[in-house]
Amino acid sequence: MKIFTSLRKEVGNGGNVPRGWQMAWYEPRRRIGVYYPAPLNWVFRTLREFGYRLQVALRAPGMERAQVFEMQRRHRERGRLADEYARGYMSGWHECFRACLDAVEDEITRVDDTFDAASVLLPEPKPRPKN
Repeated sequence: MKIFTSLRKEVGNGGNVPRGWQMAWYEPRRRIGVYYPAPLNWVFRTLREFGYRLQVALRAPGMERAQVFEMQRRHRERGRLADEYARGYMSGWHECFRACLDAVEDEITRVDDTFDAASVLLPEPKPRPKN
């Protein structure tokens, strides 16, 4: 393994790259380019990419499972909020309807009193003069 690390050169921005060495990959966090001799840079780049893709593929089912559980939890939460809203809306509607119905029933029971009061309060129309 030590032979592979001795073949590896890490060069920062503005550093001198030895002749015949080419960049295999760039590490942005460390701000360095990793260089290998000309034919090996493709091999190590391919191995690194393969390792990365293998790691992503092995971790994917766990991530997907977590995403599915998160989506189910959000769906249940949305459903619970919708039910709570609907219950409040319907109870408010029933309360409003009951108040309106009580007001209408009161008006129906007082219908005679209302017409009598109107006839007392309003003056009788004046007769029209004949021309």
